Amino acid sequence: MNEEKDEQNNEQINSNSVDNTKVNKIIQNQSSDSLSVSESDLVSKRFSFNGLNNDKDLNIENQNNKEENQNNKEEKDYEILPDYKGDDFLSFKLIMIGDVSVGKSSLINRAIKKSFKSAYSPTLGFDYFSYYIKIKNKVLKLQLWDTGGQEIYQSLVTNFYRNSSLAIMVYSIDDRKSFENIDIWLKEMRTYSNPDVKIFLIGNKNDLEKKRKVDKEEGELYTKNNNIDLFMESSAKNGFNTQKLFIEASKILYKDYLMYKNKQKNKNKVESKNDEKNKLKNDDDKKKSSCC
Repeated sequence: MNEEKDEQNNEQINSNSVDNTKVNKIIQNQSSDSLSVSESDLVSKRFSFNGLNNDKDLNIENQNNKEENQNNKEEKDYEILPDYKGDDFLSFKLIMIGDVSVGKSSLINRAIKKSFKSAYSPTLGFDYFSYYIKIKNKVLKLQLWDTGGQEIYQSLVTNFYRNSSLAIMVYSIDDRKSFENIDIWLKEMRTYSNPDVKIFLIGNKNDLEKKRKVDKEEGELYTKNNNIDLFMESSAKNGFNTQKLFIEASKILYKDYLMYKNKQKNKNKVESKNDEKNKLKNDDDKKKSSCC
């Protein structure tokens, strides 16, 4: 049922003409089982992702592969579930934002479909994908909303900010302007989203080292100065950090869920103690009033 729902939404969203009312309806349908950590109650079982040109590029490719392999060895507390069919999961809404042609769709396709298309094909409006992953003993469903970066769609993007658990801002390391425009995306995100939304910053296309216009250190400094939760560089072309991006997103959202659950548990304990105190006080008052 979840797959059929996702496919129907993909067909609606990918149409060339974008109807604001239709988009809002689709968002509402998808978000109905996605609850924000900060504003929702826990309910039932849900809590509502080719060729190398020269030796330098080859060295970068080898280095990226080594780092990716090391990450895989270190992270053993998760399992990606590409064929998950169950309905027992925690659901979180993620939004991919950034300028046109920075590789937002390519990152998702590389992570989910393990594919990469070198020919550029802009997202017309919005795309929706599901990414299932098990963190420890819990299955998480990441609702991935891929937004078109063209100006014509900007008025609709704010609809996707609301109730998002995490925003992934993407720029391209060979496009200085896309990095400078992160200021705009961040301001919009913090204006229209939940105040405690998690935010990642991704410098994509790090395979284009010879064309680099944005140093890695700049991304790290921007992340630190703007209280962003995570920064990493990636490459949809060679797969560097594409899986890690959504694994880290899942881990931070699951951690938030556990913190919220524990906070609710402590709150319920306090309320229970207060109720017991009030009951004892009422019983005592009754005894005093009836004694004489």
